[in-house]
Amino acid sequence: MKVRKISGDARDKAILDAAKQVHMEDLLDRYPRQLSGGQRQRVALARAIVRQPDIFLMDEPLSNLDAKLRVHMRTELKRMQHEMGITTVYVTHDQVEAMTLANRVAIMNEGVLQQIAPPKEIYGNPKMYLLLDSWVLQQ
Repeated sequence: MKVRKISGDARDKAILDAAKQVHMEDLLDRYPRQLSGGQRQRVALARAIVRQPDIFLMDEPLSNLDAKLRVHMRTELKRMQHEMGITTVYVTHDQVEAMTLANRVAIMNEGVLQQIAPPKEIYGNPKMYLLLDSWVLQQ
């Protein structure tokens, strides 16, 4: 933000707003070594938010969070994505995350793209037996 010549007050406000979005406003005075893995992931997300990018690329951003915070952050990510209008490429192995957050889901198996479709279509008409099998096992 300094490079973009954003004033100190505007910088501080943007940092505080991002920290609030990821529920870390009370930890702003800490060093990275003082944070848990989940807190570090939230810091990385807040740093991305502050930059106001045209696109987010997220690789398992919720994997180190406890279940309660993961559910909350899923909701926050969906809200932020909608409000900010930012295209997001989101990599996850968690089917619930993928189906909850996505407008479109890309399914890959062993590096090969198998299907791209909205979540309802993926769920209702999976093109891979592997998907169908895993959803049956979860129910």
